[in-house]
Amino acid sequence: MLIATKAHARAGLVGNPSDGYNGKTISIIIRDFAAEVLLYQTPELEIMPRAQDRSRFANMKDLVDDVSLNGYYGGVRLIKATIARFFRYCQTQDIKIEDKNFTIRYNTNIPRQVGLAGSSAIITATLRALMTFYRVEIPKPLQPNLTLSVETEELDITAGLQDRVIQVYENIVYMDFDKKHFEKQNYGHYEYIDPCLLPPLYIAYKHKLSKVSGRIHTSLKTRYDRGEKKVIEGIEYIANLAKEARDSLLAGQKEKLKDIINANFDKRREIMEISPSNLEMIETARKCGASAKFCGSGGSIIGTYEDDDMYWRLVGSLSEIDVKVIRPFIVERC
Repeated sequence: MLIATKAHARAGLVGNPSDGYNGKTISIIIRDFAAEVLLYQTPELEIMPRAQDRSRFANMKDLVDDVSLNGYYGGVRLIKATIARFFRYCQTQDIKIEDKNFTIRYNTNIPRQVGLAGSSAIITATLRALMTFYRVEIPKPLQPNLTLSVETEELDITAGLQDRVIQVYENIVYMDFDKKHFEKQNYGHYEYIDPCLLPPLYIAYKHKLSKVSGRIHTSLKTRYDRGEKKVIEGIEYIANLAKEARDSLLAGQKEKLKDIINANFDKRREIMEISPSNLEMIETARKCGASAKFCGSGGSIIGTYEDDDMYWRLVGSLSEIDVKVIRPFIVERC
């Protein structure tokens, strides 16, 4: 039996990075990009590496160029950690799984380390394959918790739930990670939003800005945990923007999203350092009349635009600084 699964890229529309601090976010799935996993039964368990897992290079420059694009780690460690976490989950839940092995391989076209959740997509696709192969059902609201624990507990990477929720639920989701609600049922409040309520959106990304998001989140969490007032108030402000965006969309006031998105980035800039190259993307998009904020931790931006003329101004202006622009495919066009 050949099992094929996939998980798509995502973009944080409003509210990030408050999801790691019992905040609120709205996220969209980006069906233009995906991580795909193939799994089939074999006598031994084997993980097949891909190009980004290579350890042989033409010279030092080749190695440095590869690290700049893909980081120091490929997808194999993510798959290893997901398998380990799935096995431990089955043990703790007293779920008996069949004694059989498999070979697993993956592929991804999600731009690497530009804030589009490429790593969590590999994890989510792997978990889906394992659940199918071993016929294990995990409640949908709990799947994001498990995928997050792969990174936070197995790999010691600082991350939040937003990416994992949207990659499990897909489409467009409003998420409220209120602490009391989470403690009561062990997951947040997740609510679908009709995609037809959204104004036109664009995504822009630049490979040369690739970075490891865990490092950025670790710095912010350290400041938050030590009680830095500016950070705590900033995170609360950003979380409230997500609630404001959700209410505005449901009320048919999608024109308000432009100012909300801009406010999200402006507040983030007050509490976090923004590199000149990332700031250049934001400012270039805003000069065209569009709104702009990070999709994740930098390297890609998301925003609203008014019409085709503005979209093509975005494409032209951002291409001058080596930035690619797309209109994200979320669901069938409204």
